[in-house]
Amino acid sequence: MQKIARSLAVFAFTLGLALAASEGSAAPLPKSTRDMLKKFNLDPAVLSDLDQVLNVPKEWLDKAKQEKKLLVRGSPSTANELKILFGPFHERYPFIETDYAGYNRQGRTIRTLMAYKSGRVLADVVLSVGTFVTEFDKAGGLEDLRVLPAFKKVPDDLKDPEGKWVGANKNYWCISYNTNLVKREDLPREWDDLVTNPRWRGGNIALGNRPNLWVVNLWMVKGEQWAKSFLTRLFTEVKPQLRKEGMNSLVELVAAGEFHAIIPSNYKRPYQVQEKGAPVSFYCPDPAPGSTEETVILKGGNTASARIFLNWLLSKEGQIAQYAHEFAAPLDKELRPKLLPFADQIVGRKEAYRDMKLQDEIMPQLFDFWNKLWLQGGGSVR
Repeated sequence: MQKIARSLAVFAFTLGLALAASEGSAAPLPKSTRDMLKKFNLDPAVLSDLDQVLNVPKEWLDKAKQEKKLLVRGSPSTANELKILFGPFHERYPFIETDYAGYNRQGRTIRTLMAYKSGRVLADVVLSVGTFVTEFDKAGGLEDLRVLPAFKKVPDDLKDPEGKWVGANKNYWCISYNTNLVKREDLPREWDDLVTNPRWRGGNIALGNRPNLWVVNLWMVKGEQWAKSFLTRLFTEVKPQLRKEGMNSLVELVAAGEFHAIIPSNYKRPYQVQEKGAPVSFYCPDPAPGSTEETVILKGGNTASARIFLNWLLSKEGQIAQYAHEFAAPLDKELRPKLLPFADQIVGRKEAYRDMKLQDEIMPQLFDFWNKLWLQGGGSVR
């Protein structure tokens, strides 16, 4: 009886999507979405509220058909990766043509901002603008994202209450370690354990010059006094290797056994390296420093298309596509344990996210304190 009831529920859900296939409502699931559900072993019922989230105003759809190519600016991606990300969107909204350009942070923020100030709109949607949200806002360039149906479903700590930006996904910056060299019981349960456990001393741990990826989060949650005390002990007692390589390169080195662990590291690279058979894993002490891709829509461009795209990106379908694209952790709690590498090392931890307003105040103090310790420890200047 339970199997029959379940089958009827799935049939009713699929039928409901088909009946909703009118302008302003969600169409039947795109083939690329169905393929992703199958690949990740997800029940189609996980998208039961998709029609409601994608039910955008008809005027947006009508205007989008008249607009030019949607300009999206984000991080570098290959053509195949972009095909994966945009596949469901193009099937669902074939009348919206997209132009995605991938740049480093300076390229997608400073260049776009300078152009905007001179009257040129180089992007309709900008992914991962970080602290440049403030600069775009000062230039009067940000659309109010609270009009998006999906906006209200995003956790409060991952969006601006005034609708100036919204997080597109989740990310975590913790520790990557060599599983041949580190015992599970030696991993620090809390960050303080890192400076009290002598097994991390003697150059066993490497440190990347990126305090903005993890320390700023801990400073916000645990306070200035704790952060400065922790960093002082880390640099002067633990004495980690101070490395100048990029974060992805450091994962390769820890997998090769050059050191036992590295900080900071996100979960994506060690997952990719582990998939190739390397002895590397990922772990988050409590609290887990988290970040998101602060995303904005710029005024003066293809606003209707931009709204439709960002609303879709924030939907569960868009979240699944982002994971298929680059293992980006979903915002949705229902999806996250199923679509998150090393979920058992992350889910259940307290999470420390950056407050955009506090970040502008804390970051200069943090870098000043960090740089002194870094240089005194023999680290090279970036």
